[in-house]
Amino acid sequence: MQNENTNYIEEDEIDLKQLFNTILKNKFKIISITFIITSLTILYTLTIPNSYKSSIILAPQEQSKGSSLGGLSALAGIAGVNLGGSSMDIFSSMNTILNDNSFQKMVIEKHNLTQKLTPTQMDKNLVFALGIKSLYNLIQSDKKINIPQDEMMFNTIKNLKKIVSLSSDKKSGAITMSVELPDRFLAKELLEIYLKESTTYLQTLDMKDINKKLQYYKKELSNINNIELKLQISQLISSLIQKKVLSSASEYYNIKVMTKPEVAYIKDKSKPKRALIVIVSFMTSIILSIFLVFFIEFLKKDEKEVS
Repeated sequence: MQNENTNYIEEDEIDLKQLFNTILKNKFKIISITFIITSLTILYTLTIPNSYKSSIILAPQEQSKGSSLGGLSALAGIAGVNLGGSSMDIFSSMNTILNDNSFQKMVIEKHNLTQKLTPTQMDKNLVFALGIKSLYNLIQSDKKINIPQDEMMFNTIKNLKKIVSLSSDKKSGAITMSVELPDRFLAKELLEIYLKESTTYLQTLDMKDINKKLQYYKKELSNINNIELKLQISQLISSLIQKKVLSSASEYYNIKVMTKPEVAYIKDKSKPKRALIVIVSFMTSIILSIFLVFFIEFLKKDEKEVS
């Protein structure tokens, strides 16, 4: 029994020695493959332009809650009207709007974003590592591809949903809107566009809802004889009119701008993480080259056994 265990240990030692010897024998192949892959990765990272992020921090404005409406809620319920207003907070509302294709299409057409987001338009503002742009120019094609209008719109909407992002801090309630692009000047421009258009769009929707409610309440007010109920409806009408007036008092609807959007500093890139990409490529290439060497040795051994 002891001899069998000794044999297993010796076989394992021999196998490990063989593996180590195989690596030593093919070390130049491993080094060459690793060098080639890593070099190609470095060249690839040099063709990627820097991306920059422009952000703005927003604070939701507190909205006054309506007073107790008593039996008025039941009356409004019959008409399918919600007296309490939208239960969706400003962050959820803006996030929903940004993911709405009809809204995106409106913004794209209004500001000609399809043209602005083309590589040709952004080319003059691109920044590269070590200032090397020649490699990027080599892989760029000057050929114009005819893409159908609907497909071009679809691609632009898809890209913008990735470019424009919205996040919220659960503790403070602060909302951060960000735009990330290789063109840092266009990133700031898009941020201002989407902030303005999203809040204006939300304001338009809310004003339509308020006007609908005002029309309904005024109609009911003329048909009600109960003095207490008339007073409640009058108060509600007054609060809705007040909301309409206040909505025009600030630059952005239901939002207070805490920081102004700025063009990102040229050295303050958000991506690519070139060093990380090269390190991962280097480690992966070593593993792949060792595996390839073992695989080749296995094939050679197999051929010898067959012959």
